[in-house]
Amino acid sequence: MEYPEKKISGSVSRVWVRNLLADLEFKRKLWSIYNPKTGYTETLDDTTEIVVPKDDYGLYAIDILDPSFFVRLLHLTDLYHFHDMIDMLVECGYEKGTTLFGYGYDFRQSNRIGQLMDGLKEKLEAAYKASGGRKVNIISHSMGGLLVMCFISLHCDIFTKYVNKWITIATPFQGAPGCINDSILTGMQFVDGFESFFFVSRWSMHQMLVECPSVYEMLPNPDFNWKKQPEIQVWRKHSEDGESSVTLDSYETNDCVSLFEQALEKNELNYEGKKVALPFNFEILKWAASTREVLNGTQLPDGVSFYNIYGTSVDTPFDVCYGTESSPIDELSEICHTLPEYSYVDGDGTVPSESAMADNFDAVERVGVCGSHRKLLADKKVFQLIQNWLGVSTNVKTKQYSTASSKVMDDSIVEST
Repeated sequence: MEYPEKKISGSVSRVWVRNLLADLEFKRKLWSIYNPKTGYTETLDDTTEIVVPKDDYGLYAIDILDPSFFVRLLHLTDLYHFHDMIDMLVECGYEKGTTLFGYGYDFRQSNRIGQLMDGLKEKLEAAYKASGGRKVNIISHSMGGLLVMCFISLHCDIFTKYVNKWITIATPFQGAPGCINDSILTGMQFVDGFESFFFVSRWSMHQMLVECPSVYEMLPNPDFNWKKQPEIQVWRKHSEDGESSVTLDSYETNDCVSLFEQALEKNELNYEGKKVALPFNFEILKWAASTREVLNGTQLPDGVSFYNIYGTSVDTPFDVCYGTESSPIDELSEICHTLPEYSYVDGDGTVPSESAMADNFDAVERVGVCGSHRKLLADKKVFQLIQNWLGVSTNVKTKQYSTASSKVMDDSIVEST
């Protein structure tokens, strides 16, 4: 959940996620440009600052993504995030602010940027102290798992000092090929049908994602031994000497950069009457390559127990194709305005099981659960696994766990045991 805060007046309004005027506010406040000097992506609106709310010990930001009365009244579960898991942990005896904390972060930024690393360090220290010096358990979801990995690599001594167990859910350890390749080329659509008119458009999302280091960091890992290399395919029209032909061109992981460059060469947006060029960003790619080196070199510290839950049985984008044989792409810049076709593999609808399983750690347990990427956060089997691993139960009175250690939920929960 992102809030732009007026630097002058101090007024605050919600941008991500919201239903009313979502696309308009998104374009005004969240469109950003990457600053290679600082490593941060910075909003185009220089009168605002994007902040993540810290209310309710950090849990508010990761609970219900749009906490409006309308969403709660209609119980729009598509916008619920850690809500059900927070309730489950409270029923198990965890207490907000004492043994239960949340850690939200600016999802646009790199998973290893100082602001995010410092924030997690502070959260772990706070949870550790609030629970009376008991070590912390972390539950991370999706990209939050990559953030934890970066923290381990960059601050291993702190992680070892404060953390007892790390449970991760649906983490794209080796990337999310279909979804991320397509996000860089055409954006991302979170909801379909009539509801899409009330949410951020695919094109608006695309213009932000092109400048997000976190997205580049989730490109398929070129060093991973995929069962089959992920591909981007383009049905391409060629004309020579008055003759036309159509070919199906394929780009594997190491070849995609040239396609990104050509497809985004003319990409631009109009912001406050000014043209802003948004080509494929090679500075971000360079930064992301260094992040991938950090991720590839992460080693789980001795004494920390690791558990991995990954999604299965849901069709998950892997290869992505643009154009058709009967309606091929003429100029590669047309790709940015073309809806993709996917080939699918097993996974959670976003992250292939092959990637989510490949943590390269010595896991205590690694369990596949039938479910989609976000719905895993409300899955009963996931809850049972978490309770077993933490040694808690919803059938036990709260008082028996009032001295339990902390839990941090990243896009995360932090809790103590």
